[in-house]
Amino acid sequence: MTTARIDEAAEALIISGTGARPEEATLTGPRARVQARITGGGKTWKATLPLRASRWGGAELPLPAGEYELAVPGAGLETIELAPTLLAGLRIAVAGAVVSIAAPIDPVYETTEGQSTLEERYVAQTGGTENAVFFESFYGRTVGCNPRAIDRALAVAAPGVARYWSVVDLSVAVPEGAIAVVEGSPEWWRARAAARLLVVNDWLRHRFARKAGQKVLQTWHGTPLKRLALHRPGFDPRRMAAVVKESRRWDVLLAQNTYSERILRKAYAFFGRPIWVEGYPRNDTLVTGDAAAVRAALGIEEGERVLLYAPTWRDDRTEMVDFVDPEELAQQSDAVVLVRGHSRTLAAGRDRVGARVIDVTGFPETSQLLLAADALITDYSSVMFDFSVTGKPMFFLVPDLDHYRGQLRGFYFDLESHAPGPLVHTQDELVEGLADPEGATAYAERYEAWRAQFNRRDDGRSAERVVARILDQGYVAR
Repeated sequence: MTTARIDEAAEALIISGTGARPEEATLTGPRARVQARITGGGKTWKATLPLRASRWGGAELPLPAGEYELAVPGAGLETIELAPTLLAGLRIAVAGAVVSIAAPIDPVYETTEGQSTLEERYVAQTGGTENAVFFESFYGRTVGCNPRAIDRALAVAAPGVARYWSVVDLSVAVPEGAIAVVEGSPEWWRARAAARLLVVNDWLRHRFARKAGQKVLQTWHGTPLKRLALHRPGFDPRRMAAVVKESRRWDVLLAQNTYSERILRKAYAFFGRPIWVEGYPRNDTLVTGDAAAVRAALGIEEGERVLLYAPTWRDDRTEMVDFVDPEELAQQSDAVVLVRGHSRTLAAGRDRVGARVIDVTGFPETSQLLLAADALITDYSSVMFDFSVTGKPMFFLVPDLDHYRGQLRGFYFDLESHAPGPLVHTQDELVEGLADPEGATAYAERYEAWRAQFNRRDDGRSAERVVARILDQGYVAR
């Protein structure tokens, strides 16, 4: 007989049984896996599965939300069932071998009626009353990008400002001194209304009601190669209306360079309001950071060659593109391969595994991965404009170039004639390029021109300048 219960104090799932003691018990989800501590023997045994895990050398945090597979070889799990249980860090339910992990929100607030009640309270709330900033990065899936860099600089310049971070669940670590608020919770709605400044890197979504004295800084999340918003292929009046409605919520827009400034203003009809061209705060670490520390956190040995594969997402698929076999590439290039899916693919699929392969899709800061890498393999992603700050080699793996450029999204300029590295269409071509000792020299002039156009303000002090502007404008007080 096998039973299950929740140890609320220890935040653990306890599986107990009779008979032979199992050799192991695991709980495996798309982005996390925990192993049980098994005790007992003889007539009975007990497997204690922690509902917290540590990744990348950080603190132990609640497991990410999602469906998990419970595996206890030899134990009959079919009859196990636990109703949803709300813990401090998460909500858990068990049905046989399926364990459902969710954010720690009372189910009453997740109903249509519950969310409507919270939203109505938010709309009626007097807002902009707290000397605080509400940060959100990629819809709360990560705590990174430009908002994180601004958070760090603001904590130094104005330590008295409260800093709230919107997160999808408590597996997303927030910076020291910041306060995590789970999306959709009463605390999230309250903080969103109370903060004097919102700093976001994507659309605000949901129904945003601006409060008196409240400002929105839209940092965006990359210099664009692919066409955005009003510039995307095909006429869609609903999309156009949504774009204009969204951009009118922003008071200030941040651009990495003057090229982006021109495109973003037109693509989002952002007329009559300021765009700050200050470089990207997220790239400060590419100038001032410690690559050795990042490699150590990832478990990479000193002296290893590191390749980062970071493609963008595709409008016509939910999971990360698989144009590279990471384990084979690691063997062919004698390197450690980091696999970085786009934030939009974070919830889909599972981490890639293999010898000398590290899936870093869930790693909080892309810029630190760029710092740690010896070379970047990408396609149409804006990371190309960030990685060039380092001056290290780039390779563009683009087997679907014609489809992407001609039908899916379209480009603002001809990548083939301007790319600061070779465009390759197969993994074999990529491996040949990685092995070519003269490859970097061949693209030296293009690389220099690229950096002159896109990276003039990426000098390691972008976050400092942005925070100085925030304080000078009085968006928050010191």
